[in-house]
Amino acid sequence: MSDDVLLAGFGVDPRLGVAFVRRFQRVVFGIALGVVGDAGMAEYIAQQAFEHAWRCAESYDVRCGPVRTWLACITYDLAIDAARTRRIVPVDSDAPHRLVASVTPGPKRCALAGESTAQFGRTLAGLPAEQARAVVMAAVHGMTAVEIADVEEVPLATAKSRIRAGMANLHSLLPAQHDDP
Repeated sequence: MSDDVLLAGFGVDPRLGVAFVRRFQRVVFGIALGVVGDAGMAEYIAQQAFEHAWRCAESYDVRCGPVRTWLACITYDLAIDAARTRRIVPVDSDAPHRLVASVTPGPKRCALAGESTAQFGRTLAGLPAEQARAVVMAAVHGMTAVEIADVEEVPLATAKSRIRAGMANLHSLLPAQHDDP
């Protein structure tokens, strides 16, 4: 069957839908994998691409090009969007105190109230490096444990443990803060 016939029957006949997916699954997965570089994410993008093709099959115009090109464009656009949303902001892993020093004190200094940024930076630098990085990424940069795990290339549980241990160590090393007027 031609690609056009398979696309037209994609949402109508389950057998044609299976044939359509099997015909294009390698192309779609290959494009997604080439853009995002992660097999799990590429599978997700491929699924999204086929769902989009299923929802928008009637909008396909044969005069605009082959079905393969149409589906490849859909996949590429979805993969680019996924890659942009997953972009990790690099964090200076060698000097956490420089990261803290770049934060300007404001009315909401959280746990840093009463403690100068330089003192906090020295205290933070006294932590094990992996804990200091995790604390800075979470507290200063607002990164989630999942994002930290991706940046550090460690399991999620390890990232969470580093954040918790780092915060506990900071709590024990910093002088007690009082809210006395």
